[in-house]
Amino acid sequence: MTEFAHIDVNKTEQMMQNSQAAIVDIRDEQSFAAGHMPGAYHLTNGSLHDFTQRTDFDKPVIVVCYHGISSQQAAQFLIHQGYEEVYSMDGGFEAWKQSFPFETGAAD
Repeated sequence: MTEFAHIDVNKTEQMMQNSQAAIVDIRDEQSFAAGHMPGAYHLTNGSLHDFTQRTDFDKPVIVVCYHGISSQQAAQFLIHQGYEEVYSMDGGFEAWKQSFPFETGAAD
């Protein structure tokens, strides 16, 4: 993959159920703490190094933001870092929380 791809919330949920993808949430700390997808990793400039150390470059990565706009730039950035399969989730967390459960609390 030389470009990221778009993915909808239903396909994202399927990939999560099968543990096929890492979910990264790029929203600010307060928004992440107020609600995020189960198992999502809070990806920030400060946590990027840790994420790259713990996540294989061949594991699919799904990037989530508020509405699916900012995640596109972040997804392309991860492609440039060497991740082979990266998606931007259309509709972002706002679309996710309309149909699927979410967690609250700060990142680990």
